[in-house]
Amino acid sequence: MQIKRKNSTLAYIKTELKNPTKMFELPPLPYTYDALEPYIDATTVEIHHDRHHGTYTGALNVAIKGTPLEGKSIIEIFDEIENYPAAVRNNGGGYANHNLYWQILAPKGTSERPVGEIASIIDSTYGSYEIFRDKFSDAAMGVFGSGWVWLVVKPDCSLEICTTALQDNPMMLLGGSRKGYPILGLDLWEHAYYLSYQNRRVEYIKNFFHIINWYIVDSLYHDALLYYGCDNDSTNAPLGKEPQQDMEKE
Repeated sequence: MQIKRKNSTLAYIKTELKNPTKMFELPPLPYTYDALEPYIDATTVEIHHDRHHGTYTGALNVAIKGTPLEGKSIIEIFDEIENYPAAVRNNGGGYANHNLYWQILAPKGTSERPVGEIASIIDSTYGSYEIFRDKFSDAAMGVFGSGWVWLVVKPDCSLEICTTALQDNPMMLLGGSRKGYPILGLDLWEHAYYLSYQNRRVEYIKNFFHIINWYIVDSLYHDALLYYGCDNDSTNAPLGKEPQQDMEKE
């Protein structure tokens, strides 16, 4: 079974350069609460989406209300994230991170392994899917406390596994650089898994690979190439930015 969507691009990257409603909305789940069982139980999905993601969305709207950020897209907010209070950073990240998280999950059997171009890129970058899976899992286990592990596309169009603390997003402009364009992300906050796994985070991470929607990840990979203008035509890079401007500092 393949789950598709009308617009494969992350909401905070391309869809709304200006938010005409001036309010961010909680996106509906693309499947039922019990669709991810037995790997993530229905109660966890319901609470995680409706309450946690919903709270981040509402709190983000409160945090930007009456500020110059009101009416801006999430990527524009990420451009200025260091200039505003922690409530904008925490809730803006929580809103965007979960938008991606729900998109890249799907019922078991949707796509057990990478598909399309992302499959060949993972193989050429890491040697095999199995090696990538182990490296991603190791990075996840290395996150102390709450945070995320990501597969991102760098401005040079290469892949990288990275982590962020709390609700930071790889597209946040921090210290003059971004980590990259996220195409896969795993939530490592306890609210994402505790009802089913308690302290067995390693088991949650292992089971994550049974419910990835690789069709969506492949679509996001192509969105990232477009974002960075990876056809070597920098005039195609959105937001009027040269691809190299987002290169992470060494």
